[in-house]
Amino acid sequence: MRYGMAIDTKKCVGCSDCVVACQTENDVPLGYCRDWVTETVAGTYPNVELELRTERCNHCDNPPCVRCCPTGASHVIQGGIVLVTHNECIGCGACIQSCPYDARFSHPNGYVDKCTFCAHLVEKGGQPACVAVCPTKCMFFGDLDDPDSDVSAALKNRRYKALAPEAGTKPQIYYLL
Repeated sequence: MRYGMAIDTKKCVGCSDCVVACQTENDVPLGYCRDWVTETVAGTYPNVELELRTERCNHCDNPPCVRCCPTGASHVIQGGIVLVTHNECIGCGACIQSCPYDARFSHPNGYVDKCTFCAHLVEKGGQPACVAVCPTKCMFFGDLDDPDSDVSAALKNRRYKALAPEAGTKPQIYYLL
């Protein structure tokens, strides 16, 4: 089993419902976020393209954050979800510096925090909070090894990209084009 997510950049409207759902579900302190919406503009007038996409930890197959963690607080659980065990984290920030996606932050309580794919919901058969609340249904989550999962079906039928593939992290978040 290998969890992943696909996000349809043609459907995302940048509403930030995913951000609010994550903050609420995971008790993220005000002023911090585990996911965010990015706006990218390319081209010149009159040929301008706008891409809205929600970003978060990419739950990489080759996570530099795990390799550089001196305490083992950053680790990978079943399904490839990358987590931080808060009471083992010393807050050194090595993982923050190693992440090419800027997907981690220093929590005010002294540990590093990040997206967990809402592992506590997924282990009970649910979806991450961000996926569950998306009003445009632009996010697909599931087992990348299961050809019948929502995420596999989305990737099968569309062209897609990953962010910073040159970093060699093998990200498991894909953006449908």
